[in-house]
Amino acid sequence: MHVGVLIKKIRKERDMTLVELAKKSGVALATLSRVENGRMTGTLESHMSICKAFDITLPELYKYLPSSKKAVEVLEKAAKHEVFVHDKRSSSEILVSNVQKKKMMPMLIKIAKGGQSAPEKTKSGVERFVYVLEGKVEAAIGDNNYNLSKGDTLYFESSVPHNFKNTGSAEAQVLALTSPPGL
Repeated sequence: MHVGVLIKKIRKERDMTLVELAKKSGVALATLSRVENGRMTGTLESHMSICKAFDITLPELYKYLPSSKKAVEVLEKAAKHEVFVHDKRSSSEILVSNVQKKKMMPMLIKIAKGGQSAPEKTKSGVERFVYVLEGKVEAAIGDNNYNLSKGDTLYFESSVPHNFKNTGSAEAQVLALTSPPGL
């Protein structure tokens, strides 16, 4: 079922004509017709206007849309993960498959004593969240350094040059989430 079918169903339940919905929502009659007939999906703005005309929220409209993506993915410990070795003292392991089809990229960064991750810089608009699982890490974000220990978190715009250095006496492990994914 696509969004147009839902819009048409709600419109019919409310005994509204297409013309009435067009007037009440401000969305062009031709656009509404195309959306309802599956020839176009419409824009987020048009969906919001339609929802306002129906006196419902956007999530209420979307909650019945089927997801075309697999909602749950379980990877066993033995599953093959993509691992990027920065050098013999650090690596990053991507924790999901088909990362380019996901909305975020979870990674486990492992840094041996005295090691550091490779410098990174993503395109603008990409964000990163890190959580220190084990050890002590110095996060260099642009011109600033942040000393993090087990349980500490950091959230930043990853288009700023950054890397992580192990400042502890044992291996450091950092869980990093990047959204949207980018390699």
